[in-house]
Amino acid sequence: MNKVLRIPLKASAAQYERLMALQKVFAQVCNQLAPEVSRTRVWNRVALHHLHYRSLREQHPALGSQMVCNAIYAVSRTARLVFQSPASAFNVQKMGDRALPVLRFADTCPVYFDRHTLSLKADKLSLFTLDGRMQFELTLPAEQRALFEQGKLREIVLSRGTDGVFVLSFWLESGPTENTTEQTQDVPEPEVQGPLIPDYVSVEVA
Repeated sequence: MNKVLRIPLKASAAQYERLMALQKVFAQVCNQLAPEVSRTRVWNRVALHHLHYRSLREQHPALGSQMVCNAIYAVSRTARLVFQSPASAFNVQKMGDRALPVLRFADTCPVYFDRHTLSLKADKLSLFTLDGRMQFELTLPAEQRALFEQGKLREIVLSRGTDGVFVLSFWLESGPTENTTEQTQDVPEPEVQGPLIPDYVSVEVA
């Protein structure tokens, strides 16, 4: 069973600026990689890593090695939705020999984290930023903490809503449970969440 745990972050003004800076650079890396995906028709995550990780890492040293990997994953994931989904107008089978469109990520695009770039110990949430780790006080109900500690973590996504609030979403696999809260919900696979083309991505047709 898949579940999502959503945690709004109570960020100070300084923390908010650091999160926005991270989001902006993450989008820049995605936009640097996306044209290569369209040009080569390669969006497999492992293949993209072998082809582009080194150059992206050299050009964006502040982002760190793991976050560059996460940006590669973000592009691979979105390209898979746009170019492989049967319902997509840009499915490669429908496009034939025509040039694939270029995906453009807005500065509001989600930032993907993992257990290397985010940790939760006791009531302290620690996450990576461009200028070092940032700490948040975080108290979770017992059932949510158990889900986080025992569930198989699939994705961690930092997103900024239309209200400007940053929210961390934890996608987890767990066994059946009868206890749920407003923040913990049964969800389908992450690949089918929301619209086919996310609102933070635009498609530029050649």
